[in-house]
Amino acid sequence: MKLLKTSRKFHRWLMLFLGVQFLIWSVSGAYMVIFDIDYIHGDSLVVNHQTKVDANKITYPLALLRQEYPDAQNIAVEVFIDQVVYRFSENDKKVVVNAIDGEKLSPLSANEAIKAAKHYYSGDGDATDVELITENPPIELSSRVLPAWRVNFDGFGNPTIYVSEQTGKLVSKRHEFWRIFDLMFSLHVMDYEEEDPSNQLLFWFTLFSILASLFGAVLSYFVIFKRSNSNTILGGTK
Repeated sequence: MKLLKTSRKFHRWLMLFLGVQFLIWSVSGAYMVIFDIDYIHGDSLVVNHQTKVDANKITYPLALLRQEYPDAQNIAVEVFIDQVVYRFSENDKKVVVNAIDGEKLSPLSANEAIKAAKHYYSGDGDATDVELITENPPIELSSRVLPAWRVNFDGFGNPTIYVSEQTGKLVSKRHEFWRIFDLMFSLHVMDYEEEDPSNQLLFWFTLFSILASLFGAVLSYFVIFKRSNSNTILGGTK
């Protein structure tokens, strides 16, 4: 009986302490399981353009490019919004040059960023606003891709397309369901800044949860098995 009283006491107080977090774990876990992860990543927001480079359209020779940009490194011939371009690095910066007339296309202007974002975006909504982010990016955007243009569209889930200012490439895509997913993940792992599952707060809550479960198992034993045995004995006595 002492074990029963001790288990009931600690189980009650631990569950009072853990109850809210148990509810948060349940809701956040359900959200992350219900939604398809590819949809959360925003894969449906963009078109996977695989336009091949047409060598016949290259009229700006590579020799002239090297003469104009002597520090150019990692030169690549690619396609940017259906036009052939040279992409390369120069003094820790990314440069885009039109492979037809040699016009320098980078850094992208706001209008060019909108044009690029519409090219990547799979929806048909209009761009509502555009913003150049050079520092202190939102949590949904890595600082490694800065500077980048943020282009918001009028569509389901408030989709956002991020385009590199230097290369014109798609660097990220987000919508409200991803933002909610990110919030749910931080609540689930109990790390509200770095979102690192290996944190002390989660460790201690998990440990207390295991203890609460063990005490609950002891209570279940007494309620189910001991009570059943007592009823059997009393029935046999009668």
